[in-house]
Amino acid sequence: MKVTGGCYCGAVRYEVEGEPLMKAQCHCRECQYFTGGQPNDFIAFPDAGFRFTKGAPKAYARAGLDGAVTREFCAECGTQLLTRSPALSGAVILKVGSLDDPSVFGQPQMIMQTDDAQSFHHVPDGILAFARFPG
Repeated sequence: MKVTGGCYCGAVRYEVEGEPLMKAQCHCRECQYFTGGQPNDFIAFPDAGFRFTKGAPKAYARAGLDGAVTREFCAECGTQLLTRSPALSGAVILKVGSLDDPSVFGQPQMIMQTDDAQSFHHVPDGILAFARFPG
């Protein structure tokens, strides 16, 4: 599978080839900050098949937080592009909203951090859900 994407203003573009490691939705409070209050839909791919094809993102990792992830986003328009997590080393976690064709997501295979879900979040029935990160 080949997937392409980028930011809203077009300054940063990427592509990835490979099979998804997971398609998931996260309700953690950190993801809510970066999505504007909603859960975070993402597809994780092996990092080996990923590359930026135009521009470069800005990266941010919160200091003093155990297991902090690195979030990469466009410095021009602010679009969240991807996350790199020590818990999923060797993978790139792409934000569904940054995909050229978000329909490749389909639906999540699992839902995480439901203990942090807000009353206005929808957690679909029939999908494996975890109160906290599985592990």
